[in-house]
Amino acid sequence: MSEEAEVKIEQKEEETGKNGKKPFFTENRIEVLVAIFLGITAVLTAWASWIGSLHGGNQATNYTKSNNLAAEGNSEYNAGMQLYMSDLLAWNTYMEYVFDEEIAELNGNMEEAELIEEKMELFWEQNGSEILFEAFNEMTDDMNSPFEVEGMMERYTETANELLAESQEILEEGQSDNSNGDAFNLVNVIYSIVLFMLGIVGIFKKIPNRKIVLIISVVIMLIATFYMMSLPMPTGFSLGSFFE
Repeated sequence: MSEEAEVKIEQKEEETGKNGKKPFFTENRIEVLVAIFLGITAVLTAWASWIGSLHGGNQATNYTKSNNLAAEGNSEYNAGMQLYMSDLLAWNTYMEYVFDEEIAELNGNMEEAELIEEKMELFWEQNGSEILFEAFNEMTDDMNSPFEVEGMMERYTETANELLAESQEILEEGQSDNSNGDAFNLVNVIYSIVLFMLGIVGIFKKIPNRKIVLIISVVIMLIATFYMMSLPMPTGFSLGSFFE
């Protein structure tokens, strides 16, 4: 039997099968399937690129918000520390007036004591902060200063701590968006491999080889799709919002 006849027999077996029945993976069907999966993969690639870009946009927004809140929190912290130092100086000065008043009373100079008391009250009202006043009212008999009141020091940095905590929370959201964006980029890379494999199916002359490459391509595409579906969508994402 000539070589040309053997090739024809092989082609006929590939088209009809060795048992004479027509197989599912014929040349025409493979071409149709390749075209279908090329289109599906192209759409999925576009979707992954779009969602990845949305994650990237959220990441940039969250990083900017986090930096702004951190700067504001640090500013509030510095302001709180300055207020603390101001209250500390005010309390020390107030105690000096108290001692002067007691000395004047011990010396029997009641007029001077009354004058010092008036001066002391005026100074207290003009230089003390609300935090200092509140802590002063919460003092017990065994305390020597309002700074011994439990939680008094935390009041100076309460606003700053809230801003810094919010900044950290938003920063973590940005880091999550960054990770998710990288994951969608990985999906795009996998889809590129699928597109490449589907594109070279026609290079193979024998149908079994085409079938193997096609099946591998579809399996990889399905794995990438299931992985993409497991990834979270961008915060606040809604398709309807893009058509309003």
